[in-house]
Amino acid sequence: MSDRNVYLTTIPPQQAVLLAKSALDRLALIREERVPAHEACGRVTSGPIFARCSSPTFHAAAMDGIAVHSASTFAAREGSPATLTRPAGFANVNTGHPLPRGMDAVVMIEHVEQVDENTVRIEAPAFPWQHVRRIGEDIVATELLLPQNHTLSAYDVGALLAAGIFEVPVWERVRLTFIPTGDEVLDFLDRPTPGAGQVIESNSQVFKAIAASWGAAPSWTAPVPDRPEALQAAVAQALKDGAHVVVVGAGSSAGSKDFTRSTFEAFGEVLCHGIAVMPGKPTVLGVTTDTPGDRPGGGFPGRLLVGAPGYPVSAVVCLEDVLEPIVRWLVRQQPPGRQTVRARLARKTPSRPGMEEIVRLAVGRVGARFVAAPLARGAGLITSLTRAQAVTRIPAQSEGLEQDAEIEVELLVPLAGLDKVLVHIGSHDNILDLLANELMGLPEPLRLVSSHVGSMGGLTALRNGSALFAGCHLFDPETKDFNFPFLKKHLPGLDLVVVNLAIRHQGLMVAKGNPRGIHGVADLGRPDVTFINRQRGAGTRILLDHHLSVAGIAPEAVRGYDREEFTHMAVAVNVLTGAADCGLGIFAAAKALGLDFAPLALERYDLVFPAAYLTDPRVATLLEVINRPQFQQRMASLGGYDTPLTGQVMTPGLGLGE
Repeated sequence: MSDRNVYLTTIPPQQAVLLAKSALDRLALIREERVPAHEACGRVTSGPIFARCSSPTFHAAAMDGIAVHSASTFAAREGSPATLTRPAGFANVNTGHPLPRGMDAVVMIEHVEQVDENTVRIEAPAFPWQHVRRIGEDIVATELLLPQNHTLSAYDVGALLAAGIFEVPVWERVRLTFIPTGDEVLDFLDRPTPGAGQVIESNSQVFKAIAASWGAAPSWTAPVPDRPEALQAAVAQALKDGAHVVVVGAGSSAGSKDFTRSTFEAFGEVLCHGIAVMPGKPTVLGVTTDTPGDRPGGGFPGRLLVGAPGYPVSAVVCLEDVLEPIVRWLVRQQPPGRQTVRARLARKTPSRPGMEEIVRLAVGRVGARFVAAPLARGAGLITSLTRAQAVTRIPAQSEGLEQDAEIEVELLVPLAGLDKVLVHIGSHDNILDLLANELMGLPEPLRLVSSHVGSMGGLTALRNGSALFAGCHLFDPETKDFNFPFLKKHLPGLDLVVVNLAIRHQGLMVAKGNPRGIHGVADLGRPDVTFINRQRGAGTRILLDHHLSVAGIAPEAVRGYDREEFTHMAVAVNVLTGAADCGLGIFAAAKALGLDFAPLALERYDLVFPAAYLTDPRVATLLEVINRPQFQQRMASLGGYDTPLTGQVMTPGLGLGE
């Protein structure tokens, strides 16, 4: 235990940010520089900018027509026009032309009657400065054009050039260097295939893209092994190369190979170790001090040191909630913030009291309101980042959020995009991934988001109005029918429409070559066979329980019956890696990972829609795609899917349509 770190007292992210701000001298750290005005968009001005030229620099015609002296037109009336002759009475001008000397108005060409080459008539008087852009109308030379600490927009660039400003003073970009660490981490530039205990490094590129979106100048290094001297050398080199901020990825927790905190102590002062938010707790902040030359921080005082967690979701929280506010503060810029909306929570979301928790959500419009479905919450699940449309924050004093709670969510996508989201809650199937890709390929793309909670969870979502549709494959042994007996029992009175997606093959997925000789449900009772199950409420688990009952095998006799996964692919991966000898799932999942398959049953996988949503354009598009022959061919090519009923509206008693 003596080799392990100990967390200092965890503090809220906002307090960690304040500690960093108080420890840094931003005036000394971030210097002023001058950049070409046409390349300055997104930069922050370091001083006031005054116009060098007026805009326009002359009285200019604002319309195509004739320039006139307004006083000479005052007598013009309809039916009693004023006649003007060139050159004293008028001059032809186009938009942007200088106004001829002695003239102070423009008459639009549409209101001019051409008598001959040198004579015109007009039937309405022109008032002084009519259709004229006067000198300095937009910008007057020497006036304040833009203040200090202003983030330059594309429009500002246009104003700078119009005012004759070709170079602007700005705060230099914050230079950040990301150092990934870990003996198990492989450099993605080598395009490796990871072995057992190895991972491909990716956090540096997430960091790079996020930091670049702040207007910073990020860079990264190759992975550094878990050796204190190697990490210390990498940090020293980053400081020597001019980094204002050095971010060490991983090694910030309390393990025996976590050297970030001790490394930061060698360079200066640790400000905090641990923030009171999950994920993201193992965040470290430090600052370099003016240490003697024989110590690694010598010569580079006042630089920020950040220890980011190794798990990607935790790392993103560290970057967004802690590092971004500091970086934007360094260049005198306010964080843009996120748009928020109110949404209804699709399912109960417990949380551990004592620490704020950030939960990522799939969000879409269902009926007249937004619905938010919590995504998987593991700190290492980078797919929860790619699939999320929003986040919500569970307060530290809360034990979680109840199903159907009205919550505030912070949007990660534009609000308008939520109307292009199809919210599915229910049973998982590989076809949903195929369908999601198909929908995104449409001329007007739609995004399918799924929360895999099993067939019964999908029915609950429909009952609560939390989903546009639910995937369902519940078999009723008594009637030999699918789904309808369960709809009648659990959703009485709801007007629902059931559309078949496919008839699919369920069976036992086993390792290639079936080394355990597993051929049917009877083998699940063997003491040498380990099983991986689906979660409670999943149609696949209900199917398993039926077959165990028929075989006379008690669930407790199955080794691994209580080990649960939420998707067919997750079950397949457990079998592939030897974590289990077998699991019940669809043929397509077994085929995808090269597993052998012992068929058990055919079942009908249906999509259940509230009838009121069939007029929703998103649902209409979804059904149209399902009925396309090309889509059905792609579906069949996955393996283990039959399509004689695909796209058809089901009625009670159809079974498998035989």
